[in-house]
Amino acid sequence: MVLLHVLFEHAAGYALFAVKEVEEIGMLLPQVEENVLNIGKFNSMVSLAAFFPFKSAQAALENINAVSEGVVHADLKLFLETNLPHGGKKKVALGVADAKIGAALQEELTCSIQTGGVVAEILRGVRLHFHSLVKGLTGQAASKAQLGLGHSYSRAKVKFNVNRADNMIIQSIALLDQLDKDINTFSMRVREWYGYHFPELIKIVPDNSMYCRLAQLIGNRKELSEESLESLEEVVMDSAKAQAILEASRSSMGMDISPIDLINIERFSNRVVSLASYRLELQEYLRSKMNQVAPNLAALIGEVVGARLISHAGSLTNLAKYPASTVQILGAEKALFRALKTRGNTPKYGLIFHSTFIGRAAAKNKGRISRYLANKCTIASRIDCFSEVPTSVFGDKLRDQVEERLSFYETGEVPRKNVDVMKEAVKEVSLTFELLRLQINIEAPGFKSLPASIIFVLVLKARQREQVQKFVFELCV
Repeated sequence: MVLLHVLFEHAAGYALFAVKEVEEIGMLLPQVEENVLNIGKFNSMVSLAAFFPFKSAQAALENINAVSEGVVHADLKLFLETNLPHGGKKKVALGVADAKIGAALQEELTCSIQTGGVVAEILRGVRLHFHSLVKGLTGQAASKAQLGLGHSYSRAKVKFNVNRADNMIIQSIALLDQLDKDINTFSMRVREWYGYHFPELIKIVPDNSMYCRLAQLIGNRKELSEESLESLEEVVMDSAKAQAILEASRSSMGMDISPIDLINIERFSNRVVSLASYRLELQEYLRSKMNQVAPNLAALIGEVVGARLISHAGSLTNLAKYPASTVQILGAEKALFRALKTRGNTPKYGLIFHSTFIGRAAAKNKGRISRYLANKCTIASRIDCFSEVPTSVFGDKLRDQVEERLSFYETGEVPRKNVDVMKEAVKEVSLTFELLRLQINIEAPGFKSLPASIIFVLVLKARQREQVQKFVFELCV
């Protein structure tokens, strides 16, 4: 015989329900599905064995966080140990909704754990009739408890350091990609539109942004003269090219265009130019955010590639959890599954291909350097994710290691060991934090070029000053 109990986690507290005795738990499933909507019939199947109300909103939040992470809270363990029947001839089974918390409970308790099937149907009925099954709990009170805990849980989940928000990086890189596509499309439209009037300009100026600025500046090509040469030079930054534009305008094969058409072309060109300038501002914003959120990853692989990795992973935390083998082919999932399906060669790299290291490596070493680079990216992302104070020291050291590895593939020069490099990085970080603590301006011009001996003297003097100040303070007190 099986004595089944089901655990239900509610915003008001933990509830333990006893289900009537059955030889086979699976035999209950059709009966539960039939009676779950009827409170009278459901009451004949399920009875409340124990209820543990949360003492405060903070206790409820702690418990729900533990449940969501698959951890058995001390309150839950005490509640189950106290109320679950022990010993006897009947076998005790505990039904839970989540397999993750079920696995954790299996380690803590001696009873068997059940998930899915009839347990899921019983919990569906309990969720529907919970306020009726627990004495003294009204539907309104249950709803208020759920709403309050929902707000607290959501607030705790989104509570983060605003300066280290990786979701801003994800949105920025997505917008940057979209702007690149839009600017390219709009620039081609300007080229085609203005090309009717001045077709020779397309060959002279291949750059899209510069072409749009010139279309905005020139307007009617027949009005170009020697006086316009200086303003053309400011745009193209080349006197020979400006002279070529002036000469081409005098012998152009383009058709004449009406003033109203020119106004529309100029207005559209102005929009494209403003989009291009905004793209530059957005790239600078992305660079600053990457230096705040993931400085080591940015120093190692670059701001744009690092942002693409974070965006593809979903967050910096997700990227930090990935093994190096996953980071290596991140972005090449289609090629990977195609290779697995056809039993062909798997891809050697994904998004990290856009790094300069892959391009600089010889063809036979591209796979090796991509593996090595993915390994260093994983280390950098984990340091960025779990370090409290952002610093790019580790990223710079990891970049040096990749450079040494490239040199090793080309010349055979043995690179330094990772342990030695990391020890150097830790010493440098410790020194930087000590300088900041002693209020020495490490951003002062020429500071980073000072010899280590002079920096050491500065630290000693600052420490002496700190001790003198402390001594004077103690005398005054």
